[in-house]
Amino acid sequence: MLRKLALVVAAVTGLALTTAFTASAAACETGWGSLPRFAPATTAGELTDIRGGRQDCYDRLVFDFRGTDDGYSVQYVDEVYEEGSGKVVPLRGGAKLQVVVYSPAYDASGHPTYVFANRRELVDVSTYSTFRQVAFAGSFEGQTTVGLGTRARLPFRVFTLPGRVVVDVAHTW
Repeated sequence: MLRKLALVVAAVTGLALTTAFTASAAACETGWGSLPRFAPATTAGELTDIRGGRQDCYDRLVFDFRGTDDGYSVQYVDEVYEEGSGKVVPLRGGAKLQVVVYSPAYDASGHPTYVFANRRELVDVSTYSTFRQVAFAGSFEGQTTVGLGTRARLPFRVFTLPGRVVVDVAHTW
């Protein structure tokens, strides 16, 4: 009798978990795709910060600006290269996103507006589901490039908010 009861409890628990997982997965459907995203710059601000965030369905990278910025280029690449020097930026992960924002990390006098402690670890993503590394690739001739190592080539989206460019990368297809 106890064995039958245990089997029924296990079956009901499994059904509940499957239903919860299915509902959660359905809520995460993105349809974003992995093709390049571009937006021409109509305004340029000064980059002041790069920060990350974890969500239920995706990891987020946010570029903050003094002023506004609405231009970007985000795409999966074989390698991310440093601005100016052309050196390869080593990145952890199974895929590499090159994120270019059309604003500098310096002001009109050449003084830095975005200062970081470690160019190879701009954001601590050690507990993230999709991100593996965020590395600075330079700021040159009015644009700033960042390498984003991801777990795999996963769907992403890019959008702007006042004073921000936001990059979301899904946890799954």
